[in-house]
Amino acid sequence: MPILYTTKASATGGRAGRAVSENGVLDVTLTVPKELGGDGATGTNPEQLFAAGYSACFLGALKFVAGKEKVKIPEETTVSATVGIGPREDGGGFGIEVALTVNIPGVDKATAEKLAAAAHIVCPYSHAMRTSTEVPVTVA
Repeated sequence: MPILYTTKASATGGRAGRAVSENGVLDVTLTVPKELGGDGATGTNPEQLFAAGYSACFLGALKFVAGKEKVKIPEETTVSATVGIGPREDGGGFGIEVALTVNIPGVDKATAEKLAAAAHIVCPYSHAMRTSTEVPVTVA
């Protein structure tokens, strides 16, 4: 596929560290939630960052498909992503689960459901979550 945009972010310290985008705009302190054995210190975590990215991307996809269907999406439209993490049943590590909630004020439920289904096809996060997207890992 032709790549239209590429960015990079790096983390140090793992779940209790720091993550920074290559342009420095994203610069966050990472902390481990109490539920995962952390001390509950102020900061964010990979699951929150994934939820923020997925919800923003899905809303972009929703606006894209609504535009194609000539449906006006109000500014107060929201997409919320709930991300959970836990041990995989195979005992080999951890897995995540994601649920999305779409709220399009003033749009009837049938139209909103149609738009959300179409956005779920368009959104690259959704595509990656439902397919076996290969992620190359290189040791520098």
